[in-house]
Amino acid sequence: MSYQYILGLLLLLMLISFLILRSKNPKMPVWAFMSFLAFISVLGRLVKIDEIPSIIDLNVIFFLIGMFSIVSLAESSGLLNMLSYWFISRLKSTLSVMMASSLIFGLMAAFAVNDTVAVMGPPIVYTISRATGLPLLPLLLLLAFSITIGSAATPMGNPQNVLISVSSGMKSPFISFVHYLFIPTILNLVLTSLLISFFFGIRQRRLEIGLIPEESLKSRKDAVISAISLVSVVILMLVNDILRLKNEPHIEEIGFIPFLVSSAMYFLVDEPRKLIKEVDWGTIMFFITMFIAMQGIWNSGVYRDIVSYLMPSRTNAAAEPLVISAISVLLSQLLSNVPFVKLFTEYMNALGYTGADVKAWITLAMSSTIAGNLTLFGAASNIIILEVVESKYKITIKFSTFLKIGSLVTAINILIYLLFIIFL
Repeated sequence: MSYQYILGLLLLLMLISFLILRSKNPKMPVWAFMSFLAFISVLGRLVKIDEIPSIIDLNVIFFLIGMFSIVSLAESSGLLNMLSYWFISRLKSTLSVMMASSLIFGLMAAFAVNDTVAVMGPPIVYTISRATGLPLLPLLLLLAFSITIGSAATPMGNPQNVLISVSSGMKSPFISFVHYLFIPTILNLVLTSLLISFFFGIRQRRLEIGLIPEESLKSRKDAVISAISLVSVVILMLVNDILRLKNEPHIEEIGFIPFLVSSAMYFLVDEPRKLIKEVDWGTIMFFITMFIAMQGIWNSGVYRDIVSYLMPSRTNAAAEPLVISAISVLLSQLLSNVPFVKLFTEYMNALGYTGADVKAWITLAMSSTIAGNLTLFGAASNIIILEVVESKYKITIKFSTFLKIGSLVTAINILIYLLFIIFL
């Protein structure tokens, strides 16, 4: 066993231990620890300094900078509060709030990318909690689970689905995703909202809330700018995905779309210096250092051995969805789903999978996405939510709490999706 292999194994164990024990010291942010792991990866020569520019996915980094900028303006201008109050005023009971929230967050994630909703969601959920009296923790968990489930339904729902739709060679990824995954996605969103309501003892209670949404606006000008920016990003990304599906000229690095839109936005707002301070730079630091640390663990050979042991060759068609799902759920916890899919698609291509193996690729997309509902580290969107609520609202989500509920949610989600994939 080589020195690099031992170091990679040590980094993996350190990461798992930190995530489990972190609730005892929530003052230590995830990005600070991930930065330390990245430092060890470089110091231990698992990653060479000259490799770092090619390892860091600037598409993701620029996407986050742009979306954080737009959402920060939407929050500071009062736009998010206004939308939240409008949403609440249309609902008349606690369970309808839970179910409608799950469906709206999920469907938004399906067409506007899950990380976008992860950035927007916490301020909206916080406002819903204050206005309805519902506890914040179940609403935050509902947000995390819903955007993960919803993002599974389309190729543009999350970064790993984009990777699969591009790398797999499927001829019509959008149609294939919707065909296999849209109906079970709706079922899972409804069931998850009911499960969380039951788990936290949220009973049916009539809501009588007198709200005037427009009164929550602080700056009408900034609210208009943020709304136009957000809608522009969603439309541009949807149009870009349509052009990709039609094999027309399009932008491959979609993360630059929100960055460019926010760049123009900064020129138009009243206080650009104040706005840029509101950007969650801790989460951006987490993603930069995560790419380095995870590449270091992969380079050590630890992951390659695990993958080749679990799936040494192509399996038969009947067992294929089960095997791919099991590997995805397990390894997404150790590597996070985006880096896992990036590496596993290359492995599947090497095993001979092509665009004709639609069920295999759809299973990988579904299971690597739903793996995010098992633990906090299973999806990058979970980390975004965690960092936002810790930095802005001074509360945390315990690893054990997420795992306790997430294990049941994940099991139900996977079962429903597999039934549709196998029998369609």
